[in-house]
Amino acid sequence: MAQRLKTDWILFLTVLTLVCFGLVMVYSASSFIAELKYHVSTTYFFLRQLGWAAVSFFVLLYCMRRDYRQWNDPKVAFAALGVVMLLLVAVYASDSASHRWLRAGPLSLQPSELAKPALALFLSFFLCRRMGAVNEKHTLGPITVAISVMALSVAVADFGTAVVLVVTTVAVVFVAGIEYRYLVICAVLGVLLGLGFIAMKPYRLARFIEFADKDHKILNKVDPGGRILAYAHQTASTSDPGYQQLQSKIAVGSGGLTGAGLMESKQKLLYLPEAHTDFIYGVIGEETGLLGSVLLLAGFLVVLWRGLRTYLRATDTFGRYLALSVTVCTVVQALINISVVLGLAPNKGIPLPFISYGGSSLLSSLLLMGMLLSVSEHTA
Repeated sequence: MAQRLKTDWILFLTVLTLVCFGLVMVYSASSFIAELKYHVSTTYFFLRQLGWAAVSFFVLLYCMRRDYRQWNDPKVAFAALGVVMLLLVAVYASDSASHRWLRAGPLSLQPSELAKPALALFLSFFLCRRMGAVNEKHTLGPITVAISVMALSVAVADFGTAVVLVVTTVAVVFVAGIEYRYLVICAVLGVLLGLGFIAMKPYRLARFIEFADKDHKILNKVDPGGRILAYAHQTASTSDPGYQQLQSKIAVGSGGLTGAGLMESKQKLLYLPEAHTDFIYGVIGEETGLLGSVLLLAGFLVVLWRGLRTYLRATDTFGRYLALSVTVCTVVQALINISVVLGLAPNKGIPLPFISYGGSSLLSSLLLMGMLLSVSEHTA
């Protein structure tokens, strides 16, 4: 007798609501700049996002109906890593400017977004195989090498996504029972590598300085000659690294309790850069106010709740770690994005899952949710 599937309708409808809300906000945030800045139809970004939403939703449905236990296979885990690494190599060769996009005519793909579901599959598979031996070198070594190679490859062009990958890995191996001394070592190495990648790009360094030492009091003591500051501000794009966050905080603050109303944002009128992508939460705060912002946060809390519930209810190790990896990856990315918009974290280019404009991000987010729903559906 076939197993009766149990769809988590709360999670499913929450994700569907978030995607639909995201489509509305993408249209609201992009219609003006589409016509004025890019000289295309006001519905240009909305229609592209709608197309990606349709494709991504079918991917979600396909994944949630598949038995997740079929993915507990070395061919799947290592193939996912291999495909992502090949795509990252390809994007370095084809996109010499930003190393982010693979383009084919009107279509484009950001391979770093696909690193998130690949990471979830690999972590779940490997920890399942090495359960009870997490602190042995034969476990820590391969995980460290695999995640380091992927994170470093992604960090060259997309530091925000690399941070999400590393935080997800640390959270999952912590739950798996890794010893604290290894966590301390990972934290130290992570901070050192993070600072190195920040310093590698002048605009990243400028954003970090703006956040951590806005008045340059500490920097002037460390570098009285001003060489670090000169390096950080050597490009025009970093002349005011705090501009985006300042404008986003103005947007959120001016929304009040109930907001100015849909389509009524003033900051999206070329004051707030990336209003329809990384900083869309600022437009949401301005147009829907505190109530809308809190409801959106509640949506991500529901994802966290249902994800942790699935983790606790899963009957096998692979399912538990898959649910945990997917949940942590999605929620951490959302928290980082919102923290950046509110000025609680240094500025990083990272989209808000389900909401921001971007086909690759939406595809990755719904693929992750399809995997989570699969664990929920096929748990006896």
